Amino acid sequence: MQKSLTRRDFLESSAGAISILGFSLVKSSQAAEKQKIAEIPIIWISTGSCSGCSVSLLNTASPDIQELLLAQVLPGKHLSLGFHATLMAAAGELAISTLEKYAHDHKGNYVLVVDGATASKDEGLCCGIGETKDGRTITGYEHVRDLGRNAQAVLAVGACAAFGGIPAAGPNPSGALSVQELYKRDGIDTPVVNIPGCPPHPDWIVGSVAALLLGGLKALQLDDMSRPKLFFSECIHDNCPYRGHFDRGDFAEHFGEHGCLIKLGCKGPITYADCPTRKFNNGTSWCCEAGHPCIGCCHPDFPFEDSMFKPVEAAGLSFPQVYYGAEQTDTKKKADAGIYATVGLIGAAGFMAGVGVTAAAKKLKSQQADEKKTESDSQ
Repeated sequence: MQKSLTRRDFLESSAGAISILGFSLVKSSQAAEKQKIAEIPIIWISTGSCSGCSVSLLNTASPDIQELLLAQVLPGKHLSLGFHATLMAAAGELAISTLEKYAHDHKGNYVLVVDGATASKDEGLCCGIGETKDGRTITGYEHVRDLGRNAQAVLAVGACAAFGGIPAAGPNPSGALSVQELYKRDGIDTPVVNIPGCPPHPDWIVGSVAALLLGGLKALQLDDMSRPKLFFSECIHDNCPYRGHFDRGDFAEHFGEHGCLIKLGCKGPITYADCPTRKFNNGTSWCCEAGHPCIGCCHPDFPFEDSMFKPVEAAGLSFPQVYYGAEQTDTKKKADAGIYATVGLIGAAGFMAGVGVTAAAKKLKSQQADEKKTESDSQ
């Protein structure tokens, strides 16, 4: 029998849970003092965001969020989330004063996490996240700028913080910028680690923090887009369960149909992340496995011009060059160009470079064999 939960019941149970958590935090702090466990100070600032990245953090499974914040997840160290407006109980003046004191006490040692694009127009007045005692608005831009100057490193969590994402898409009336764009403009040289995704996988966030604090930026091995190679070095298309359908030229024409999802706008061939092997919801599934095309939320061009559901070629991206990368040899470029042209003749109707690559390659090989046989017979 299902039991209804009244508003009073909910508030009472919530109050109880908060009391228990508060007691745990106190006990953990006391234990840390006795054992001299070093705290790793973290300040989490949300600007132009939807809180999806914060929800992703709460969904971390190994370790879970309680273990992450209260236990020693690193040798002799535990994470200290000193400020997170969405998760903390404090609000208003108390929250702002807590942030200021925490940033002052840990100046130069804390890790700043930025969630969301930063509105920069009119000194960031489109996004106010607090106010001073005299009533002046404190903007997200102000916090990201000033806190970033005194941080040991900055983690740009989510597509919006890493590359601008949806808030920075045209016409962008707030002047939203990614963290790196903002720091480059304002001359801030604090190192930035981009962890894209909409939202990013919990492991990408927690794993990056752990690697950064254990071995610094060298441990993360950032790529040319400042993303950790550990999570963003493999092309989604290479590990997609529909890759066989792609090679056979078997494409879904409508949502719900079985087959490769490229004609429905899948950005897997140009997006690098370990979604197919890591999966979301504690390893349950991921976008393409659930029948939805990859929207390329880890790609710097997300959400793409006009529509994220446009096929790769229709979006102005050439598949062979993007897929194989800039380091391909001239011979490979020519081979890909030949395949690209052939594909348009065998069922893709010029729609997408790379469609039916395997079939096209076999056809070319067969034609070459026939030509050799003809020459041999004539001799």
